[in-house]
Amino acid sequence: MSDPLQDLLAAPPDLPVTVGLPALVEALGSHGVAVVQAPPGTGKTTLVPPAVAGVVAGRVVVTQPSRLAARAAARRLAQLLGEPIGETVGYAVRGERRVGRRTRIEVVTTGLLLRRIQHDPELAGVGAVVLDEVHERHLDADLTLALLVDVRANLREDLAVVAMSATVEAERTAALLDPEGAPVITVPGALHPVQTVWCPLPAGARRTDERGITPAFHDHVAATVRRALAAHEGDVLVFVPGVAEVETTVRRLASVDAAVHPLHGRLPSAEQDRALREGPRRRVIVSTAVAESSLTVPGVRVVVDAGFSREPLTDHRRGLASLVTVAVSRAGAEQRAGRAGRLGPGTVLRCWSEAEHAHLAAHPEPEIATADLTAFALEVACWGADIRELALLDHPPAHALAAATAVLVGLGALTEDREVTPRGRLIAGVPVDPRLARALIDGTDLVGATRAAEVVAMLSEDVRAPGADLVAALRSLRGDQRAAGWRRQVTRLEEVAAGRGTGAESHATTDSRRLTDDVAVGLVVALAHPDRIARRRTGTSSYLMASGTGAALDPRAPGPLAGLEWLAVGDAERRPGQREARIRAAAPLTEDLALEAAASMWTEADQVTWTGGRVLARRRTLLGAIELGSVPLSDPPAAAVSEAIAQALAREGIALLMWTEAATGLRARLDFLHRAIGDPWPDVSDATLTDDLDAWLGPQLARVRSAQDLRRIDVAAALRARVPWQEAGRLDELAPARVQVPSGSTVRIEYSHDQPVLAVRLQEVFGWTAVPALAGGRVPLLLHLLSPAGRPAAVTADLESFWDNGYPGVRADLRGRYPKHAWPDDPRSAPPTARTNRAPRS
Repeated sequence: MSDPLQDLLAAPPDLPVTVGLPALVEALGSHGVAVVQAPPGTGKTTLVPPAVAGVVAGRVVVTQPSRLAARAAARRLAQLLGEPIGETVGYAVRGERRVGRRTRIEVVTTGLLLRRIQHDPELAGVGAVVLDEVHERHLDADLTLALLVDVRANLREDLAVVAMSATVEAERTAALLDPEGAPVITVPGALHPVQTVWCPLPAGARRTDERGITPAFHDHVAATVRRALAAHEGDVLVFVPGVAEVETTVRRLASVDAAVHPLHGRLPSAEQDRALREGPRRRVIVSTAVAESSLTVPGVRVVVDAGFSREPLTDHRRGLASLVTVAVSRAGAEQRAGRAGRLGPGTVLRCWSEAEHAHLAAHPEPEIATADLTAFALEVACWGADIRELALLDHPPAHALAAATAVLVGLGALTEDREVTPRGRLIAGVPVDPRLARALIDGTDLVGATRAAEVVAMLSEDVRAPGADLVAALRSLRGDQRAAGWRRQVTRLEEVAAGRGTGAESHATTDSRRLTDDVAVGLVVALAHPDRIARRRTGTSSYLMASGTGAALDPRAPGPLAGLEWLAVGDAERRPGQREARIRAAAPLTEDLALEAAASMWTEADQVTWTGGRVLARRRTLLGAIELGSVPLSDPPAAAVSEAIAQALAREGIALLMWTEAATGLRARLDFLHRAIGDPWPDVSDATLTDDLDAWLGPQLARVRSAQDLRRIDVAAALRARVPWQEAGRLDELAPARVQVPSGSTVRIEYSHDQPVLAVRLQEVFGWTAVPALAGGRVPLLLHLLSPAGRPAAVTADLESFWDNGYPGVRADLRGRYPKHAWPDDPRSAPPTARTNRAPRS
């Protein structure tokens, strides 16, 4: 009997990858690993797996990034062999598997292979794994590559691994597969020329606003498609970011003279197949990014690119993870454009300008740098390896990994030492995000297996709930005949909940039967995201989530959730520059159910604050950051009072204290000595005193209950206590408060300036020939010599020079105005005086 795979390779279709197959076979024979670098459209997904199957014993498992791509790749290869799916070639995706005893090539989603490796690290019966589209840098693909490297190093040296990439990152992948460098087989592209037509939105119109893509831009994309149909030949492939945008665009194209097909991963298989088949009429296929690189759409000669993609983005500090709409990268735009050049010369119409294109990011960020890492961290823990030793193309950010670990500890999936628990393995066995797995496991007893599975299946998709109402979204799914994929997932999750998948018991309690859909949905959502339980702030329309993040519904589309006291938030997004997160999907909740779902977040905490000039103390009952109630505390702990006062002083400044003239003067003198001499004279600046309150105010703070108590603190005594006792006696010597001048008066020294100032009437310093110096002779006083009226007449720190050079001018200027005062020719020898008796004329 002939081998259908070898027959195919003996007379392969005319695809560029055929020139690289001999080198691939040689690389597998010598190294057991290889990297195939080839652009989309070269046939690598079709012909590499048969070539690998010819040189290994056992099944060849081929990965694809999506269910749609896995089915399409398997179907394409089976057609070339002239066989039905499930014979030589089969596939397996979530909830569906079509393979037989004779299957030699099995196409699977990357996530499915990751789960198989966890359950069977030796991959019994598998001879080779072909990882397709590794350049897309999905999180599960990065981890699967790392685990396969570990398997080859420790369990299966004979397991062949081929990584296929469409970008120049092939060398990095090769270095991971083999420390000495895996062979890289480069296949040149065979794309036909693709003309670029720039179709920017008219001036003054916006592509996006706070709610996402604007209606004006949707109109523009539809108009661009009509332009493409009128000006160019061939089927048209339209790229938009998500399912909602696909449906919106399809509606706007209802009147065109072509068959318009949606294409995305949530469609039933039959509708996906229909979109991928050429028909009697010209076609417009409106697709998400699933058609960007790994999926072949026959007949396409024109691409219309809206210029957006949907990527994961996580605010780890606030615990908000969601898919966000972002501008496509230049690399992504080139991939999309290439779809128009597979059959012949084609055209891409880009819905942005050439100038805007130059400012796009060169490449998309790898998911490991931006995505929520909770599932990733659980997979690594289940594998039992040190993450630092895994062969990852990029290692995860430390803060993101720490946040994910904290979530898993809170779910009971990991210990504090990051060891996986039995509950963690149970959660890992549910084919959804760990938070949703927890909601399924714990929600089954609370709302029943079916409703728990329905809600979890809904939350596992990128749901855009109308009016943010998840209850309405669930009811819509139940009545939607096209939601076959959702129903299959519900059935599978019900089986898991019933114990066939995880061993969990499934029985609906009496309480679960009493719950309406409204609060049942809310309870399951709250079990999945207890940190997103939200309570309306008093007197406002905004909410506070248990995580401490503020959130609000869209005020322009309030819907049935507006005004509800409690919400369970399934999806929220906080954009840069926004103070609050925007709630995109939520369900009603009650306080009792909130406490049921987030029991571990319930706490009692004593709070002591300085508010309105007094200490307020109360015992608060909290659900995370949400206050459920509080009662006054009559005798708060002294340490808490001190901390509250310290925070108030740090916030409002030490001016809150009572600064008497004595305290202010002493502080100025100490500050002078600290600047002039340094240690041991203390720093008494605002910053130092605020940071070191306990050291200088000590137990006085603990007795404070009001503003009056705060004013009773003897600040001067506290400052004086900061001076070492050995030096305390020298304070008046080094920085006296007052100084005696020749007239016999004692005059206060002003220390508030950079140099100490003595303001004194000129006649009182007759006889002085030198200015006194402070700080042990280091700093001379700065004399502000005053007129008889107390106005500044001269400033000097050098009396000898002043008597010779400055005094004659001052004398000439002032003695006519003040004849009753002494204006001697020789002030050095004249008697000083504070009196106003007429002096003899000289």
